[in-house]
Amino acid sequence: MNLTEDSFYDGGQFNTIKKAISQCNKMLDDGAEIIDVGAYSSRPNAKHISIDDEWNRLKKILPIINKEFPKNILSVDTFRSEIAKRSVEYGADIINDISAGNLDPKMFDTIANLEVPYIIMHMQGSPQNMQNNPNYNCINKEVYHYFSKKIKKLQEKGVSQIIIDPGFGFGKTLEHNYQLFNNLEILHNLGLPILVGVSRKSMIYEVLETDAKSALNGTSVINALCLNKGASILRVHDVKEAAECVKLINFAKNKI
Repeated sequence: MNLTEDSFYDGGQFNTIKKAISQCNKMLDDGAEIIDVGAYSSRPNAKHISIDDEWNRLKKILPIINKEFPKNILSVDTFRSEIAKRSVEYGADIINDISAGNLDPKMFDTIANLEVPYIIMHMQGSPQNMQNNPNYNCINKEVYHYFSKKIKKLQEKGVSQIIIDPGFGFGKTLEHNYQLFNNLEILHNLGLPILVGVSRKSMIYEVLETDAKSALNGTSVINALCLNKGASILRVHDVKEAAECVKLINFAKNKI
């Protein structure tokens, strides 16, 4: 759930407490197991905002989500250690960091002190420049080694609850995204849960020659394929359809 004005798909839709609570209720009813809240847009060329602006968006909604949905698992999407610390104090259970500590050198120590699960994503560059000619010699090897180094540093600090996100669309061309997708199983060698976020992204709608609003069916297809490749968590806009993918894939694996 994005609290931003300029997210690529749902920007501005949930920027009031009433709208945010209504959306949380809908997502949970549709089968969500984690509510991931973000207050800093990470779309390509997104506007940079201050730490105060990011926190002002979050601090109003986090306590209310915890009060209204006490059994819900709450994740906060931030790359800033101070926001991570404040969010956990306000009831967040997970920190989801698109930069895996690259944009804030204090993040790893903060996570170690907070002792909460930590999602690390691969991104080349920052949201402001990540799509400016992203380049790899071999994206699969580079992403794998990137995570290997990050995991080692985190484990040395005592962090054990780590989830990895290959970062589809973050500093990657269309071809890079599908090279990464086609070899997703390689990341299982790291021995950690994999989160996949492809919901309505350009890697889907560019192939289908449509737009984000018309990319739900394509999203479901890629989500199902990622689940078949062993993804543990889907980060999505459309919970009902994703939950149906999970149910069908799990049934097929267990019954057929």
